[in-house]
Amino acid sequence: QVQLVESGGGLVQAGDSLRLSCAASGGTLSSYAMGWFRQAPGKEREFVAAISWSGTTTYYAVSVKGRFTNSRDNAQNTVYLQMNSLKPEDTAVYHCAAALTIASMANRGGYDYWGQGTQVTASS
Repeated sequence: QVQLVESGGGLVQAGDSLRLSCAASGGTLSSYAMGWFRQAPGKEREFVAAISWSGTTTYYAVSVKGRFTNSRDNAQNTVYLQMNSLKPEDTAVYHCAAALTIASMANRGGYDYWGQGTQVTASS
């Protein structure tokens, strides 16, 4: 059973940056593809970014491409999401997720384990 814990969220001004971390325990992170999803109040959880198990391939939602960077350190069992040029519409609870095997990285139903999330608020 893999446990995921996100950290690094907070309240920032629009245009600022944050780096989220997702630390894994109870399993070897290098066996999993990892995704980031976010959920704003009253909205469905949506795909943000994902990274292959080796870290060689990344995927991004159109809304964050060019501003967010997904990376991983398998030796540290940690995945990161660097978020630059934050906008008010990026405000949400951000969750990381792990998938042992997955056909579509953007499909939240394909992930096996989820973290509790960390709040990101970008004020205008």
